[in-house]
Amino acid sequence: MISQLFVLSARGDTIVTRNLRGELVKGTNEIFFRRAKSWKGDPPPVFNVEGINFLHIKRSGLFLVVTTKYNVSPSYIFDMLLRLVKVIKDFCGLLTEESIRKNFVLVYEAIDEMFDYGYPQSTSTEQVKPYIVNEPVSVENSSSLLKPNFLTPNTVPYTAVQRPVASKKQKNEIFVDIFEKVSVLFNSSGYIVNSGIDGCIQMKSYLQGNPQLRLALNEDLVVGRSSGSFGSVVFEDCNFHECVNFNEFEEFKILTINPPEGEFVVMNYRIRGDYATPFRVFSFIEEHSPYRLEFLIKAKACFPEQQYGSNVSVRFTLPQKTTSVSFETPKGLSGQNTEYREAQKEGEWTIKKFQGGSEYSLKVRASLSGHCSIKELGPISMGFEIPMYNVSNLQVKYLRIAEQGKGSNPYRWVRYVTQASSYVCRVN
Repeated sequence: MISQLFVLSARGDTIVTRNLRGELVKGTNEIFFRRAKSWKGDPPPVFNVEGINFLHIKRSGLFLVVTTKYNVSPSYIFDMLLRLVKVIKDFCGLLTEESIRKNFVLVYEAIDEMFDYGYPQSTSTEQVKPYIVNEPVSVENSSSLLKPNFLTPNTVPYTAVQRPVASKKQKNEIFVDIFEKVSVLFNSSGYIVNSGIDGCIQMKSYLQGNPQLRLALNEDLVVGRSSGSFGSVVFEDCNFHECVNFNEFEEFKILTINPPEGEFVVMNYRIRGDYATPFRVFSFIEEHSPYRLEFLIKAKACFPEQQYGSNVSVRFTLPQKTTSVSFETPKGLSGQNTEYREAQKEGEWTIKKFQGGSEYSLKVRASLSGHCSIKELGPISMGFEIPMYNVSNLQVKYLRIAEQGKGSNPYRWVRYVTQASSYVCRVN
C-alpha cells in the first residue's frame, strides 16, 4: 500500500502531492529531493531513509515518487506509476510541468479516482474518464524533437498527437507511430560485432465510439525464425496488447484491434541479425606522441538522401592526462557544435541536421601532460533521431475502421521514427 504520492520538478518544486494514508510525517518530498541530489548521476529507483521507502521514476524531467513504510513489491509500484503517467498524458495531452500546472485540478481528480486509501483501484483511462468533470487545457510541447513539416502525405505535426483525449474539440482521427531503437556495436575497423532493433507500434485514437480496427503489415514478415528470405523482416520475438486479436497475424499479417481510450502500444517486437545500419562510424589515429594525440572521426549516413538525422551527437572519451583539446570541424556544414568537458574528459560533436547519404569528419587534437596508451582513448557513441524512416522496413499496408458511417472518413496518420539506443564504435 502507498502512503504518499507526489510529483517534483527537476528543481525540486512540488507540483502535485497527495497524502493517501496520513501516516507519515510531512516534508518527505524535501527528504527525497535532498537524497536524490546527493548521488552522482541519477539516484537509484528505490532507497530507504529512516524507515521510509522511496520509489520513483523519472519522466520528461519530472520525478514521480511514492513513499511507504511497508515492504511492497517495487515492480508493482513502478507499474502503477507508469499507468499514472499514461493517464496524465491521455488527459493533459503530454507530461510536462506546464501541462500539469495548467490541469492540476484534473490531475487531482484522476489521482483520487485511481487510488483509495493507498490502494490502486482504477488504473486505465477508460475507467477514470467517466468521473473527470474538468475540461483539459491543451499545452503545446515546444521542445519536441519532431518538428513539422516532413512533407509527406501521411504526416502531420507531432504536436497533433499530444492533444487530450477528453477534449470536446477533438477531431475524428487516429495516429499510428512505429518507433525503433537501434543498438549496434562496431569494432575498430568499422565492422559490426552485434546489432539489434527494439521496436513498437503505438497508437493514439481520437475516433468517436472506439470502433474496431484492422491493421495490416507487410506480408514478408517472418516471426520466430533465425533466417528468412532476402529482404524480409525477421522478428525474433513479439508481443501484443490485450486489446489485439492476432489470430490472422501469422498467416496474413493482420491485427484486429479494439482500441482503448488514449495512447497504447499495439505491439512490441525485437529484431536481431543483419540489417542496414543508418550510420557508420570510423576512427583513425593520425599521430600519437608522449604529449600529443591526433585522431579523426568519420560518420556516414547510410539512409536515403530525402531523409535526415536530427540532433545527431557523437561522444568520445579522452585520456585522463589530457590538458587541452581543439577541434577541426567540417567546412560548409551549419548547425554543428563541439565541446570538451574537462571534468569528464569527454568530447562531444553535435550536428543539428545530418542529411542522408552525407559523410562528415571531425579532427581532434589533444595535448597531454604525460605519456598515455592508445587504449585510454574510449569508445565513440552516437545519438540520433531519424523521422519518417525505419531500419527494419516494417510498413503499414492499410488501417481500416469498422462500422464507418456514411460521410465519415476519419483521418489516419502514420509516422516512422528511428532512434539510437546503444550505438557504439570501439576505437581499439
